[in-house]
Amino acid sequence: ELCAVADVRKGSFYHYFSSKADLAKAVVDLHLAVFQARLSTESGSTPAERLSAIPDAIASIQTGLHRQFGRFVGCPFGNLAAELSTTDEAVRSHLAARLAALEGHLANICRDAADDGTLRAEVDPDRLAHALFAHYQGLILLAKLHGSTVADLAPALHEFIDGYVSHPAANRG
Repeated sequence: ELCAVADVRKGSFYHYFSSKADLAKAVVDLHLAVFQARLSTESGSTPAERLSAIPDAIASIQTGLHRQFGRFVGCPFGNLAAELSTTDEAVRSHLAARLAALEGHLANICRDAADDGTLRAEVDPDRLAHALFAHYQGLILLAKLHGSTVADLAPALHEFIDGYVSHPAANRG
């Protein structure tokens, strides 16, 4: 079915991927690379700028997906997790490992922000990274459900992060 939709012969598909699960893993890896590259290219030089760049990077990715598909398609990671996490253990574990790496990337940014005083003293940077990723997933899910626009995403994520920084207005780049 996948080959028919893509207009690709099964032999060609299996030349590159031994299974649909391998294709799903490759898609996860591709989206992770894009996400991490976007976080790296949109970051600033200070921890506060790098923290503030996260919502803009996420919005930029979602804008690109919206442009490509003509609608709000959501997070590729969240979509795959919802669809495949209970049906394919190999894909689930691969996705979980990649999401842990992504959360680790966010945690490094949050730790740097904590170390330089950007975050309030009582904020645990690892918990913030986890909460930020969860908040992003929730916002995307609700945006798909309610027909929100991509333009609503970055401001909502900035407001979320601002609740954890010591001087929100001064840290926004």
